[in-house]
Amino acid sequence: MRIVIVDDDKLVCTSLKIILEQDDEISIVGIGHNGKEAVKLYHSLKPDILLLDIRMDTMTGLEAAEIILGTDKDAKILFLTTFSDHEYIVTALRIGSKGYIIKQNFESIAPALKAVHMGQSVFGDDIVSKIPSLIPNNGNTQNNVNLSIFGLTEREAELVSLVAEGLNNKEIASRLFLSEGTVRNTITTILEKLELRDRTQLAIFYYKNK
Repeated sequence: MRIVIVDDDKLVCTSLKIILEQDDEISIVGIGHNGKEAVKLYHSLKPDILLLDIRMDTMTGLEAAEIILGTDKDAKILFLTTFSDHEYIVTALRIGSKGYIIKQNFESIAPALKAVHMGQSVFGDDIVSKIPSLIPNNGNTQNNVNLSIFGLTEREAELVSLVAEGLNNKEIASRLFLSEGTVRNTITTILEKLELRDRTQLAIFYYKNK
């Protein structure tokens, strides 16, 4: 797994490189210190994942990520920051980043990178819990969301609401008396119908249309 690290704190970069490369699956192929360097390094090195800080001089991590994802929608960008500002989280979700984790302890970073590499989105529990309050509901206070206008069946809409609650496939299967395989396949179908990337974007979609 080839990783590029971009953080304006050189000590953080050095520490991350030392810690992460203790894992045989991880190789740090580039290091940068601002958004412009992030864009340049991503396009020149094509890493599997870009581990990116947010607040940096010259160009922020969010600005860099938007540029990168604008040219490569499949880019895997994981934000690592000390800031949990609502505006930052909403922007990171909106532009399609694969994760947003807070710098609390470095031990959680390698597992997060591996999850992103496998195609998962990684948002810490403290971030996920904020999503409902971050997304406006356009004044609609109804609990039941009519998603049929988006081509979803009643069962698919029910499944979307459970994903938005944060339930995993096993929990959804138990709630709806379905197999985990059926839940997994149905979620895939829903994502294709709505042209969304993953469960996190599906949850955001639900709250936006609530």
